[in-house]
Amino acid sequence: MEIDTRRVGNSIVVSPRGRVDHATADQFSAAFAPHVGQCTSGGQAIVLDMSGVDYISSVGLRALMVAAKQVKAQGGRIAVAALTPMVREVFQISRFHLVFDLFDEVDAALESVQKKA
Repeated sequence: MEIDTRRVGNSIVVSPRGRVDHATADQFSAAFAPHVGQCTSGGQAIVLDMSGVDYISSVGLRALMVAAKQVKAQGGRIAVAALTPMVREVFQISRFHLVFDLFDEVDAALESVQKKA
């Protein structure tokens, strides 16, 4: 698993690539945690670009749920964009589309989180 980040305005785009499963979830969480900690009402927003993720397991979903709860408690803004078809299906089945704002494109997600700033 690789994770790239880039800043766009007052937002950070986090782009994991590969699988988010039992073998990589801890690595994903560790790389994601500093950005989640800064995702507050007065801080940066997060856009999670999932275009490079071809699989996510329940352990990966748990890592996302923990991040979402923390961001909500901090008053921050987080959105998920560019889900691959398989990952989108997992999000739908597990009802994660109710937890996160989902967008087809990263630019649309960025626009949304920046409007809410």
